[in-house]
Amino acid sequence: MILTNEQEMIRDMVRDFAQGELRPKAAQFEADQSYPPSLFEQLGSLGLMGMTAPETYGGAGSDFVSYVLALIELAAGDGALSTIVSIQNSIMVGGVLKDGTEAQKARWLGPLMRGEAIGAFALTEADAGTDAAAIRTRAEKTESGWRLNGAKQFITSGRIAKLAMVIAVTDPAAGKNGMTAFLVPTDTEGYSVDKVEHKLGQAASDTCALRFDDVMLPDDAVLGGVGRGYRTALSNLETGRIGIAAQCIGMAQAALDIAIAYAKERTSFGQKIIEHQAVGFRLADMATRLEAARHLVLHAAALKDAGRPCLTEACMAKLAASEAVEKICSGAIQTLGGYGYLEDYGLAKLYRDQRVCQIYEGTSDVQRMIIGRAL
Repeated sequence: MILTNEQEMIRDMVRDFAQGELRPKAAQFEADQSYPPSLFEQLGSLGLMGMTAPETYGGAGSDFVSYVLALIELAAGDGALSTIVSIQNSIMVGGVLKDGTEAQKARWLGPLMRGEAIGAFALTEADAGTDAAAIRTRAEKTESGWRLNGAKQFITSGRIAKLAMVIAVTDPAAGKNGMTAFLVPTDTEGYSVDKVEHKLGQAASDTCALRFDDVMLPDDAVLGGVGRGYRTALSNLETGRIGIAAQCIGMAQAALDIAIAYAKERTSFGQKIIEHQAVGFRLADMATRLEAARHLVLHAAALKDAGRPCLTEACMAKLAASEAVEKICSGAIQTLGGYGYLEDYGLAKLYRDQRVCQIYEGTSDVQRMIIGRAL
């Protein structure tokens, strides 16, 4: 698609930031397994933590295509950071904007969008990932509010978050209509991090097992109304899938750029290796696969901007992009040969970071199921 001047300006601004501030430090972030809090506030000052939120609430008021372009550039600089930014925008800020009361918006939107409070979306459990209707975390009504008990698994930013959006069962007999979303400040007594997971990639973005032991919440912690938690969770996943697809495009572009630059410099048998058909054809296939996936992502984003249904397109974008990035990172490593296998060139980190994209926000199999039903 052809971008507007404003969209190009946003893309270029984020690209300059990502390449200048993130990419040179990405390996250190990974080694530290964390980010400095000041970085989140810097992202907030750039408007990247509440991109599509209205300006009346302190957001950037950008269109969804611009948001996707920004995520692509952030992921090209550091894939793990783009995961945090994606959840912050699509689920946390987006969820509070869509379902929150004015009091909840007044309390949480500012800190979330300024990067002062990182949010965690707590839906997945050890035995309830894709099958969200099988969650066991319970919230029981009390005279003063709700008592929350249970555990969550694979929760991004569970350790650093100041606010968690927790999906819990409030009426076990009502099935999907018996779930409720709660906004839980992480300093509430009874909220604890059971374990910080050690992962294949995205080490700087913490992934945690959480526990809730008699967490007492007031009535105004309910987000979107009692019994509407399942709808709240699923309505935000559409946006989240486009965000993860954008993340894939950014990491794939970074890998392709490294491979092309190396192929133009490395000489073998008297010529640059990009001139060898085996290498040139591989790069051509990688570039074509990337461009096809990029257009699927931008198309889904454009549909979102137009207010049109885009669940199928979002699933197609995530499926295509998440599978493309693995092939492109693998092809880039192959192009560099032994050097690609080393940490020095950055491809090893990209390969690690991208692999989860076929798993979270719905596995590739789940995307195929949804697309198949639409057919």
